[in-house]
Amino acid sequence: MLIFAIAAAIAAIDQVSKSFISRHFQLYQSVPVVKRFFHLTLVHNRGAAFGIFKGGMLFFIITACLALLLIVLYVKNRKKPLPFSLKFALGLVMGGTIGNLIDRISLGYVVDFLDFRIWPVFNAADSAITCGMVLLFFYFIKNSRKAEELKHEARGKQHE
Repeated sequence: MLIFAIAAAIAAIDQVSKSFISRHFQLYQSVPVVKRFFHLTLVHNRGAAFGIFKGGMLFFIITACLALLLIVLYVKNRKKPLPFSLKFALGLVMGGTIGNLIDRISLGYVVDFLDFRIWPVFNAADSAITCGMVLLFFYFIKNSRKAEELKHEARGKQHE
């Protein structure tokens, strides 16, 4: 249940922040928070990350739904309890995916507003997805090494 609580919290934070910016900013309006470094800039993203693949709305919706389904099935069918780090990472990915999916379905675009000037404008959901994917990468790298070590140990014991 922790995964779903994290996902709900991330999706809520994402939607509240997008709603606030959308109500108080005009499209493309930019307000410096730290001049020349970090601004709040309202952008409507009709594509994927960084605005690529514009016009693929149905594809993005289907992909997001499949990703959510795969996470739920993975969690549901897992025999062993998940470690906290994996729950946290999956919760971040789910929450971010849900946040952007809500935008795509209800608005036809994703609201972006975090503008670091050296990077395309993004939102809280994008941040959660990115952080979650990085954590998943490290989790699976670490555990694939452990699995290899266990296999190596098992082979060594067989030869004794």
